[in-house]
Amino acid sequence: MITTTSALADACAHLARFDFVTVDTEFLRESTFWPKLCVVQLASPEQVFVVDALAPGLDLAPFFELMRNETVLKVFHAARQDIEIVWHLGGFVPVPLFDTQVAAMVCGFGDSISYDQLVARVTGVVLDKSNRFTDWSRRPLSQSQVDYAEADVTHLRDVYRHLKDSLAKAGRADWVAEEMRVLTSEDTYRTDPDEAWQRLKMRVKKPRELIILKEVAAWREREAQGRDVPRSRVIKDDCIYEVATQAPTTAEALGQLRTIPKGWERSRSGEDILAAVRRALETPKEDWPKLPRHRQLPEGTGAAVDLMKVLLKLVSEAEGVAAKVIATTDDLEDIAVSDEADVPAMRGWRREMFGEQALKLKRGRLAITFDGKKIIAIER
Repeated sequence: MITTTSALADACAHLARFDFVTVDTEFLRESTFWPKLCVVQLASPEQVFVVDALAPGLDLAPFFELMRNETVLKVFHAARQDIEIVWHLGGFVPVPLFDTQVAAMVCGFGDSISYDQLVARVTGVVLDKSNRFTDWSRRPLSQSQVDYAEADVTHLRDVYRHLKDSLAKAGRADWVAEEMRVLTSEDTYRTDPDEAWQRLKMRVKKPRELIILKEVAAWREREAQGRDVPRSRVIKDDCIYEVATQAPTTAEALGQLRTIPKGWERSRSGEDILAAVRRALETPKEDWPKLPRHRQLPEGTGAAVDLMKVLLKLVSEAEGVAAKVIATTDDLEDIAVSDEADVPAMRGWRREMFGEQALKLKRGRLAITFDGKKIIAIER
């Protein structure tokens, strides 16, 4: 258990001697905008460390230095939220990186397999997950919490070695490296308030409503970040939708909205919302965002996409690669519309594995049929 900066520095010096380390974090974010880091788990092939990130006076600088060390591979499972924490607190993305959940999808373990399921299938060990939803901010940590935290990185070593060997034997290591580009892109973790509106469902139907929604959503995002509270603690999505459609410009009009609590229209937040509405209405129309258009597919495309989904399932099972890694529904729709579709499924190993067969199916050179009780694809 690490509770001091000097002990953390010693641990990270030990970890930096190895080609890889396994990493996990425990955090809370139910009452905050940014995840509150509580515990960091780190393991080398020889030793495991549990870092109390809330220990008084603890400086995480040695941990960040290790995460920046490009000679050490950082192994996570379902890394995105862990990386988000490093990005927020340290301002960088750890590299190089290996995500065992992504690698498992390439190695035939299905879509988005959980850590405990992957450990059980690779090692036969059944993990105790009773502390999954425990309060990691309470101190002292119980022994069962520490055991749980350790297990999240100790078994990860065996999982990583197994997946690494499987990828090498199948010649698919580069496939995982390709998938890592999204996880290691800083753009993945930037939270631009001006783009916050894109997180909302498009319930508005007019450009005027959309520009208001955009401005109010941006205000809420800045407010939530600045106060470090969940977005819904500022205002709920339903309130943003109603403001966008009703476009109130006075406190009286704002107070008439169903989603606005009584008296709230005269608060500072109410004034901010009215200011956001006025900014939106003053924006030149040529600068208004365009409403996303519902994709209109040519007649018959739906049936072609349905057939390609069956083919994708067949290929996924035969090749031992999760279907979502090979192609998305958007990919299939684009392929159905155009033989020259510029989508991932029509490039590189994905085209070789699936894209060419999809084109054959579309052109009538491949048929999907029953062989007894089994569905198969056959060349025509």
